[in-house]
Amino acid sequence: MKKGILYGLGAYLLWGFFPIYWKFLHHVSALQVIGHRIAWSFAALTVFILLTRQWNGFRAAAFNAKAVRLYTISSVLLTINWLIYVWGVNSGFIVETSLGYFINPLISVLLGVLFLRERLRPMQWLAVTLAATGVIYLTVVYGRLPWIALSLAVSFGFYGLVKKLAPLSSLYGLTLETAIVFPVALSYLLFVNFKGQGAFLHEGGTVDLLLAGAGIVTTVPLLLFASAARQIPLSMIGLLQYVAPTLQFLIGIYLYREPFEPSHLIGFSIVWLALVIFWVENFLANRVPVQPIPELGEG
Repeated sequence: MKKGILYGLGAYLLWGFFPIYWKFLHHVSALQVIGHRIAWSFAALTVFILLTRQWNGFRAAAFNAKAVRLYTISSVLLTINWLIYVWGVNSGFIVETSLGYFINPLISVLLGVLFLRERLRPMQWLAVTLAATGVIYLTVVYGRLPWIALSLAVSFGFYGLVKKLAPLSSLYGLTLETAIVFPVALSYLLFVNFKGQGAFLHEGGTVDLLLAGAGIVTTVPLLLFASAARQIPLSMIGLLQYVAPTLQFLIGIYLYREPFEPSHLIGFSIVWLALVIFWVENFLANRVPVQPIPELGEG
C-alpha cells in the first residue's frame, strides 16, 4: 500500500506541475500544443502497449462498436478539457484553472444525481450548495462568470461520467481516445505546417523536444495513477486528488504572480469549505464499522 501511495502522489505531483511545462510553450497556439499532445501521446501509448505485449488484449477489448462509440464521446470531451486547460494556463489563468479541478468532484456528484439517479445525503447537498455559492460570489467579484473553471469542471465531469460507463482500463481507454482523435490532430498539424505556421521543426530544438515530450508527460502520470488505483483505497485517491489543483493554485500565485485579492480568497475559501465537508462526510459514510469484540462465551 505504501508503494501505491507513492505512485498516486507521484501522479498528482506531476499533474500539479503541469502549468510550468505548458508555460514553456506559451508562444505556441493552444490548438497546436493539443495537436502535438494527442499525436505524441498516441505514439507513446502505442509503443508502451507493444513493448509490454498487450496489443492483442488491447485489440480484443477496444475494437468493437460499443467501445468506439463511447470513447468517441470521451475523446471529444477530453480534447475540449485539454484545450481549455492549456489555453487558460498560457493566458494567465492558472488560478482559475485550479478552481475548476477543485470543484470537479462536486460537479461529478451532481452529474451522478442527474444522469445516474444517485441520491445525495443532506451534507452532500450542503457541500454542493456551498460550492455553487462560492462560484456565484466569484462571478460577482470577477465581474464575469468564471467560465474557464466551470468549463474544465463540467467537461471533465462529463468525461468521468462517460468513463464510468466505458469498459476499458485507463491505459486502454486513453490509447483508444487518442487513436480516435489522432487523424484529426495529425491533419491539423500538417495543415498549419503547410501554411508555414507550424511550430514543430521551425522554432528550435527546445520547442521540438517540449512538443514531442507532451506525449511522455501525459502518459507517465496516467500509468502511475493506474498503478496506484489498484493498490490503495478509493478514499485515499479522493484525498490525493487535491494535491494537483493545490499545487497549480500556489504556482499561479507565487511563481507567475497572477492577481489574487482578499475578495478572491473569500470565494475560494467557500469552495474549500465545501470540499472539506464533502470529503469528511464521504469518509464517515463509507467507513467500515468496527465489529464488537465478542464477550467470553460468545461464538
